[in-house]
This record gives sequence, C-alpha cells and structure tokens, in this order.
Amino acid sequence: MTMTDPIADLLTRIRNAIIAKHDRLEAPSSKRKHAVCRLLEEQGYIKGFRVHERPPAKYVEILLKYDGNGNSAITRMERVSKPGRRVYSAADDLQPVLNGLGVAIVSTSLGLLTDAQARARRVGGEVLCEIW
Repeated sequence: MTMTDPIADLLTRIRNAIIAKHDRLEAPSSKRKHAVCRLLEEQGYIKGFRVHERPPAKYVEILLKYDGNGNSAITRMERVSKPGRRVYSAADDLQPVLNGLGVAIVSTSLGLLTDAQARARRVGGEVLCEIW
C-alpha cells in the first residue's frame, strides 16, 4: 500500500503517541521528515530524533517531550496543505500562529523553515502544518 501523504502520517503518529503518553515513537524515514523533526526539536516541541537503519528500510525515532505534570509540549498539530488542496503563502501573507505562541512549518526554496524564519528571510512557500 502506498502512502499518499507522509507528513500527515508523521503528524498522526506523533498525535497518537502523545495521547497514549509514549515517550518515543518510530516512523518511516525521509529527508522531509528529518527536516520537520529538526524544526520541532529547534522549537522545543520534541526532545530529539535519531535515524536508524533496520533492513530493508530506515526509520526515524522521535523522542517526545513532556513537562513535570505529564503534559506534552505539543498541544495541537494540524495539517494545512494537503495533497488535494495545496496551500501556498507569500512571505508577507504568513501570519503568526496563535499570535506567535505556535509555529507553522513552511516548505520554501531554502528548505523547510518556520513561519518566523520564512518572514525574516522574505520567502514564501507551501504551508505544511501548524503546531502549538
């Protein structure tokens, strides 16, 4: 079975692991997923991630982040651009998520960037998802 939206699959795996209070999860690996995980780690939403190879394929292990009360650093994740409806935004039109409390991940010509990074570098692109 082929997967039509690997980013939505990654977000759903993270969402499900948070609901189940897992401290880590595994997902099939890709360069785009690595870039998403790198941004999530930089923004403080996950502890980290590692790429492992288990023949015949690679997978990414994501370490989730919780506070002392067991609340996840990620409150909500939403896929914005989907295979059936792509959402593009110019740099000037990128709005802060929850007045800057959240982050949008944007696929630009410079690679994956947060909405703030894209505005600072004056590049637009496809808005993949919003996280807060």
